[in-house]
Amino acid sequence: MCEKKGDMAIYGYARVSTEGQSLAAQLAQLQAAKCTKIFREKISGARTDRKQLAALMKILSKGDVVIITRLDRLARSTRDLLNVLHAIGVKGAAFKSLGDAWADTTTIHGRLFLTVLGGLAEFERELIKARTGEGRERAKARGVILGRKPKLTMHQQKEAIARREAGEVLTDIARSYNVSHSTISRLN
Repeated sequence: MCEKKGDMAIYGYARVSTEGQSLAAQLAQLQAAKCTKIFREKISGARTDRKQLAALMKILSKGDVVIITRLDRLARSTRDLLNVLHAIGVKGAAFKSLGDAWADTTTIHGRLFLTVLGGLAEFERELIKARTGEGRERAKARGVILGRKPKLTMHQQKEAIARREAGEVLTDIARSYNVSHSTISRLN
């Protein structure tokens, strides 16, 4: 089991990308940091199906601490890191990176820095959303039609509406245009 300080457990997480790499250095650092339960795996950090990380997240509880040797052992991108840190925080646990002193939610300074980092990531997402919206508006102004191409021409749409209003069965109309009956029902 893990070393306990009150109700707190200290968990380590070690990862290397390939079978040829060794976990030994990470394990030694995590053991020196008093982690007696260390989750380890040999899998790419880009993979989302990291079973040992999922197992660690499952057992985390309030007051626990997750320790890693370096941030790149946990996440491949800022977004991925923030997602994992959020999941740890939701459990009421803390996080510490031995190689990155600023990435330590057990201290007020570490929490502040990671909050700022999270705010910057959210700001970046909002900027991307705004630029995308502006680009869509400019395209519309130039006459670009966005979205999927209509399955029926304007003439076919008018014809199908007239047939529908005359009482013809939707599936029969749809079959004649090689579309689904819901396409015909949505026409107005």
